[in-house]
Amino acid sequence: MAAKKIISPDPRFDWIRIARTALASRALDDLEELLNKSKATTPREHLVMYQFSARGHEVAQVILGQLLTGTHDAAGAYYRSRPLLLSLGLSVEDAHGSPLGRAGGFSDGRDIGVVCNLPRPDGGCTVLPMAGDVGSQYTPVAGWAQSITYHRDVLGDAAWASSIGVVLGGDASVAANGFWSALTMATTLALPMLFYIEDNDLGISVRGAMQTPGANIAGNLASFGGLLLRDGDGTDPHETARLLAEGVAHVRGGQGPALVRLTVPRLNSHSGPDNQKGYRTDAEIAADFARDPMPRLKAYLVPALMTSTAWDQMVREVDDEVRVAVDAARARPDPSAADVARFVYGESDVPAEMGGLPSVERRRLGGSAEPAAGGTVLRFAEAVRRTLDVELARNPRLLVFGEDVGRKGGVHLVTEGLQKKHGAARVFDTSLSEEGIIGRASAMAIAGLMPVAEIQFRKYADPAAEQLNNTGTMRWRTKNRFAAPMVVRMPGGFGKDVGDPWHSLSDEVRFAHAYGWHVAMPSNAADAVGLLRAAMRGVDPAIFFEHRSLLMTSDGSAPYPGDEYVLPFGRARVLREGTDITVVTWGAMVHRCAEAAERFGTRVELVDLRTVSPWDKAAVLASVEKTGRCLVVHEDNMTAGFGAEIAATLASDAFWHLDAPVQRLAPADIPVAYHTDLLNAIVPTVERIAASIEGLLSV
Repeated sequence: MAAKKIISPDPRFDWIRIARTALASRALDDLEELLNKSKATTPREHLVMYQFSARGHEVAQVILGQLLTGTHDAAGAYYRSRPLLLSLGLSVEDAHGSPLGRAGGFSDGRDIGVVCNLPRPDGGCTVLPMAGDVGSQYTPVAGWAQSITYHRDVLGDAAWASSIGVVLGGDASVAANGFWSALTMATTLALPMLFYIEDNDLGISVRGAMQTPGANIAGNLASFGGLLLRDGDGTDPHETARLLAEGVAHVRGGQGPALVRLTVPRLNSHSGPDNQKGYRTDAEIAADFARDPMPRLKAYLVPALMTSTAWDQMVREVDDEVRVAVDAARARPDPSAADVARFVYGESDVPAEMGGLPSVERRRLGGSAEPAAGGTVLRFAEAVRRTLDVELARNPRLLVFGEDVGRKGGVHLVTEGLQKKHGAARVFDTSLSEEGIIGRASAMAIAGLMPVAEIQFRKYADPAAEQLNNTGTMRWRTKNRFAAPMVVRMPGGFGKDVGDPWHSLSDEVRFAHAYGWHVAMPSNAADAVGLLRAAMRGVDPAIFFEHRSLLMTSDGSAPYPGDEYVLPFGRARVLREGTDITVVTWGAMVHRCAEAAERFGTRVELVDLRTVSPWDKAAVLASVEKTGRCLVVHEDNMTAGFGAEIAATLASDAFWHLDAPVQRLAPADIPVAYHTDLLNAIVPTVERIAASIEGLLSV
């Protein structure tokens, strides 16, 4: 029998550090599982309620961590990626303290303990804020990779050269929308992005063959152009190191994206509460344990780099270090509830560690709250286009993108001519994926850019719901470590004499209810200029709603308020003074309400809310205290529309000033119709608004 060939450890890696980190990860998983199963532990000790082990995955992840040496590398990961974090510098104390929910760490008790993050504002591998939804890590990494090319090629920052974005995902996540959207972006744009798929053939209980045909995503992608593929055994340290190094070198060398799939065992249940014996046989579990990468790592290093005695000594040292760190984590205090409401929105004097325009850039851009006089009258779409044009010229970190916004200039021609003037690197078309548009924008914002993303119509934002939520909660759930200020432009509402359930949805209350988002719904060109500029220079993500009726008609025309005009969010405008009733509205309804109000002389006070998040409670309350009556008119559905929030506030804070019940006029709870007669039967018309005003005045 031929002697077994001895393979020397790859000299490009620090194998002792790899071993120590992998051992620490394994020891921490073992301890947390034991802690979670202990019946003697009292609730006061704050058990790890969401416990996810990385057993079987740790060696390959730690090897990958040693390759992430670029000045502006970034990784997007998921709930089984703690070994990577440990390899990149996360302390064991933080790694355990956060799952316990203790003070400090990467969320200060606000998020699940395995949903990690690691800001690196001064360079090094940033770990983008992880999320609890499967597959949402992919498109932000594609956005980071595109940010690398933008910093390098457009801004001319050599510090970003050779940096890469790396995303980790399990085999089940390759069925998710985000994976395919990111893959499309990476390959069509030749982005510096590495996909690392750790395939344990289980999505909780569902086997890999249900996630992708043949249970091998690398095999299925062989026909993809512009994508390097590597496929191998993630329990073999030598093969793992070789394949990951090849993938990273390919991407870092500017040759486009790569995907490395490594098979690994899952040496535990899916999570603490899961019992895998309900869906796996003892033989299947035993087969996975026979593939444990830790014994193979030991065999790879002993005796080539150390003796068996030295290995055993290292294991004891790591166990002791982990126990000391765990004791320190358990000694941490509980997080303070006193500041749990902080950082839903940005605080101007406490910038996030990463995300948004640098303070010096925001100060340079400046702005004035006073509109300039004598401006040319512009239609709504022209005002938005001019504002984007001015800001693109002034702010080199600003990008405008979405489906059809480049060569065509948008389906409403709002961005017409901007690509030709500012270049395709700054105004560009995207693939048809709203998930990709918003996920990409979130990482661009973290990378210090100001993305202005267009969703063609409000209804089409629904596939991006996860990314919109993750962006809005980012600052709060990382306790101001990360933020992603951006602008999302989206048309919606009824069109000129036409509507339909797909292009005419308003539904602004969905975003008013979203954590962390500002929502603007301007009724005219001047307000559109000020609010859009405020959003593009702000510290929070903002929805900028462009009403289709205003885009298609001259209803919203107004004098251009100047290139410096910035209108703060949350500041309503009293369009006409009145004595007997307050009408509160926003968006295109402002024009119908104004026409109806003219019939009542000076009796109607008309308030244009302009933004619904935040909304100007003080202005509405002051008006109603004066008039004693209030009608709220909006285009969104009656039930749980934003008018209900206004009515509830008035009932609570202005009850003794009311001479009549607060009334709402809004569409019935049915979709928007196509035919004009049906549309007018649904959306408030001038006649119905006037009738409602008259009815309230008669009370």
